[in-house]
Amino acid sequence: MNTPEISTDKSRLNIDFIFSFLSTSYWASERSLEQVKSSIDNSLCFGLYQGTAQIGFARIITDQVVCSYLMDVFIDPKHQNKSYGKFLMEEIYKHPTLRNVKTHYLITKDAQNFYKNFGFNTYPTPDRFMLRINF
Repeated sequence: MNTPEISTDKSRLNIDFIFSFLSTSYWASERSLEQVKSSIDNSLCFGLYQGTAQIGFARIITDQVVCSYLMDVFIDPKHQNKSYGKFLMEEIYKHPTLRNVKTHYLITKDAQNFYKNFGFNTYPTPDRFMLRINF
């Protein structure tokens, strides 16, 4: 694996690349470009780069103490199956902002086995987990 670079510098993020991927994802296809920009502005973001080209992304919402919520994780399909997703996840949870956070959340439809490699488990009592969605 040719190790890529990870940066939390938002000025390096390729917003068009991120929006292009998210607009075809099952979880974010209805977000507008303006909504994607706003979500980036209000999150801790991780760009994954091969040279100057962005090849992956993840963002986290956190209070830096009690909880964090991992969202919008992806690797460009042209760069998948090279362990870049694993590298990105390992580096995210080494970040100083997240080291002391007690509980980390995520929601996934199809990647439970991948996230279990990083200490995530399915929620043991779904009846306690509540969600409010504004339409």
